[in-house]
Amino acid sequence: MSGWIILGILVVLVLFAFSAYNRLVALSQRVSQAFADIDVQLKQRHDLIPNLVETVKGYASHERGTLDEVIKARNAAISAQGPAQVSAAEGQLSGALGRLIALSEAYPDLKANANFQQLAGELSDIENKIAASRRFFNNAVSEYNTGIQQMPAALFAGTFGFTRKEFFDLGASRTELEAAPSVKF
Repeated sequence: MSGWIILGILVVLVLFAFSAYNRLVALSQRVSQAFADIDVQLKQRHDLIPNLVETVKGYASHERGTLDEVIKARNAAISAQGPAQVSAAEGQLSGALGRLIALSEAYPDLKANANFQQLAGELSDIENKIAASRRFFNNAVSEYNTGIQQMPAALFAGTFGFTRKEFFDLGASRTELEAAPSVKF
């Protein structure tokens, strides 16, 4: 009789471990999906940047340093791998794009250009989508990290390869990203 009780307890423990393992797998997949969603939005932004740079070139060709900085930051962002590298590269790109958009204030003809207005509007829309995707990703990472640290999953999470994941952080404070760059002539 006591053998059946011990066997029953072992079966319940094994079923509980399988359930916890499957939950961690689902949380990990949610993090991967959320990062893929960010990647889609970032690709759209990367595809928009050359058109924006070409439009600005026509009006502010002597702002070569700013234009080169945007292209360099875009190329670094495209080649970045993993959430930590991508978030750092995207932070640099966001700053460079902010300086590029700020140029429109110094060039009224550029600011009035319909193509520039459309591209800037598209960029703003994409930036909003990226922010929403980043919030979703960070929420998924938070749930995952909590899941691997809670008992009883914490007892075997490391054994099965579940390790802590990094948040998607731009690395710069909001005030640094929103600060208007100085325009010199």
